[in-house]
Amino acid sequence: MTDEATLHDFIAAHGFATLISNGDGDLFATHLPLIMSHVNSRSILQGHIARANPHWRYLADNTRVLAIFTGPHSYISPTWYATAPAVPTWNYAAVHVYGTARVIDDCESLARLLDQLIATYETPLPNPWSGELPAEFKSRLMKAIIGIEIEVERLEGKFKFGQNRSLEDQRSMLANLESKDHAANDLAAFARSFLGLT
Repeated sequence: MTDEATLHDFIAAHGFATLISNGDGDLFATHLPLIMSHVNSRSILQGHIARANPHWRYLADNTRVLAIFTGPHSYISPTWYATAPAVPTWNYAAVHVYGTARVIDDCESLARLLDQLIATYETPLPNPWSGELPAEFKSRLMKAIIGIEIEVERLEGKFKFGQNRSLEDQRSMLANLESKDHAANDLAAFARSFLGLT
């Protein structure tokens, strides 16, 4: 998947990422929500990490990072295909974002970032939270986090939905996914839309 608009939409819909970087000769991974914005033809991912998490210390010097966004996924049995032979597989959608990270440590920028994160996730709710907190409580909480910003350098997307199989196989696979659990249903809905098999 190379269409940037599709990849950006995917990140917006599946914003909980795994952020990976090097530090002190070892790998670090942190799970966190990241939102994407676009500034002067640049794409930026933003989020925050707890100060107690040592990962942020390795992001301070323009560190190269990888953020992985995972969408719906499920096991696929070969018995679900109309044709044989076939083998088991796993279908999924994921986007990898490569970029350079920096920390956001000033109160004003961090407050703007938090307002943006809250608006992103609260606005669609029926009764969104305003984000208002007592000043002392908010100040104490903000001291416990540090913002991060990643300038996006490269996007890679993989949407694996059995595109190599016949239309009959794809329809049979989707019907079987729809008879399974919630995760399989999510994959079926996503794949149906992407493949145009509504």
